[in-house]
Amino acid sequence: MEFTEKNIREDLDAMQEMVQMNSQSTPTTVIDGEVIIGFDQQKLSEKLGL
Repeated sequence: MEFTEKNIREDLDAMQEMVQMNSQSTPTTVIDGEVIIGFDQQKLSEKLGL
């Protein structure tokens, strides 16, 4: 499984990207274009097929 981790404290572009997704909290996860804001174990498991 491949992923890209972005640190909004160190990467202003990553912060801007998160704001454009209407998120102001972490973690914000994007899987196949779906934005998951916060830690939602059920949604993450479903999207990752776990």
